[in-house]
Amino acid sequence: MLNLKPERIDELDRARWKSIMERSMEDISSVFEDTRKIVEDVRRNGDKVALMHYKKHKEDICAADLEVTAGEIANAYKRINPHVVKCLKKAAENITRFHRAQLEREMWSIEVQKGILAGRITRPMDIVGCYIPGGRAVYPSSILMTVLPAKVAGVKDIVAVTPPEKGMTVNPAILVAADIAGCDRIFKVGGPWGVAGLAYGTETMPKVHKIVGPGNKYVTAAKMIVYGQVDIDSPAGPSESLILADESGNPAFITVDFLSQAEHDPDSAAVLVTTSAELAKKVCDNIAREYETLPRKEIFESSLNRHSYVLIANDMAQAIDFTNEYAAEHLQIITIDPFITLTSIKHAGSIFMGPYAPVPVGDYASGTNHVLPTGQCARMFSGLSVDDFIKKPTFQYLSKEGLEGLKDTVITLAEEEGLPLHARTVKARFEKAEG
Repeated sequence: MLNLKPERIDELDRARWKSIMERSMEDISSVFEDTRKIVEDVRRNGDKVALMHYKKHKEDICAADLEVTAGEIANAYKRINPHVVKCLKKAAENITRFHRAQLEREMWSIEVQKGILAGRITRPMDIVGCYIPGGRAVYPSSILMTVLPAKVAGVKDIVAVTPPEKGMTVNPAILVAADIAGCDRIFKVGGPWGVAGLAYGTETMPKVHKIVGPGNKYVTAAKMIVYGQVDIDSPAGPSESLILADESGNPAFITVDFLSQAEHDPDSAAVLVTTSAELAKKVCDNIAREYETLPRKEIFESSLNRHSYVLIANDMAQAIDFTNEYAAEHLQIITIDPFITLTSIKHAGSIFMGPYAPVPVGDYASGTNHVLPTGQCARMFSGLSVDDFIKKPTFQYLSKEGLEGLKDTVITLAEEEGLPLHARTVKARFEKAEG
């Protein structure tokens, strides 16, 4: 049964507001301890932990079964529709082009004051790991979205992990996407076993410097456990989208956009915020009609009834205030002038503007990244980018004249902090040499 009806923002009580804002934020507390034990087991015992776990897929499993071979990739091309290969290559071209535009100057410097040159250089990480989820659906697009930015950044070694299927096989679309993206090695190890293997290294899997990519609550928990041993991207929860619309919105377009978000997962969240009560009613009526014929009804029933809302705002200012508070992973702006509306948006993972920019174009092929912050994390995190794979060390060069100009400042502050040898490093350079 579907309970989705328009609600006015003004009439939301505190509990309802809290429920909307929290949506299906990932709660890893229930799985944290079990995940920690798996991670620690992999740290101590390496490959044999994954081998024991995946006996369910292949009784005579051995270490060689954990890594994808060149033969498996070649066979994947034979098993996949050539048109899918063509589309993956087209998506890869756009993703590469967009992420190349993110590259900064390799080095810059300024003269802070006379005799003091300070600057910054960019350097890629040496080796990174990309987590590619499995389970309810196959996500070759996630391979493109994680591997290609690392490739553009200049990372030398890019390793992927993904949960295997029966017989220790991997869906051919994932293998083809990995090959197109330029992934160096692929391991058939998922969940906490894959994350821990990348973080600590095993007899088979290399130790990486950063792990990126979406996954379920066990993957999220494992990434948070190994953080510090390796870097990670932002914590990711169930997918979510907010549509911000005025009276210009097309209810037919908005209906299918809303439903497309809800089909991801039982915990997915879809929200429409509009200044038009008429639009809100039409969308709810459309959804009610569509609901009767939707596939995977159990997923829609959960996501639509538990985490999805159609809200009416008094005016665009109130709608934008709500939108910024919600801080959606995906934000669609369907207003008369979306570029004007954009200037008021502060928090969103990825923004889709106008009636012809549905979220799936960013999921697959427009070039922007679909690995994005969820659960209001867009307030402090950004989507995956080239920056995630680059380090930015600073440098400085001082002439004697430059150091002399800072001498008193450094000596005074070092002595104020009780660090006399810090002060002496400067003093020594201006004392008369002895012996």
